[in-house]
Amino acid sequence: MIPIHELLSRIHWDPDFGCGEFRLGYYDKLLEQLVYVPLAGVRQDADSHFNFEVTDDEGVVHSVPYHRVKEVWKDGALIWHREH
Repeated sequence: MIPIHELLSRIHWDPDFGCGEFRLGYYDKLLEQLVYVPLAGVRQDADSHFNFEVTDDEGVVHSVPYHRVKEVWKDGALIWHREH
């Protein structure tokens, strides 16, 4: 399985593969369930190789470690997953 940071890099840099609507499913420890966010709403800092940021509906910014990403969807199809 390709590591999540490599998949996200490919989505970003490969114009053919990166076409489409992507969603990430990550495990939220407080909610104890998967939370799905559009990849367009994810902020990745080039200097951080361990986490990314998402903003929830109330405007609160959450730092999410890459190891908590469990699924990646492209145009409604599951293209990547790891065990929950």
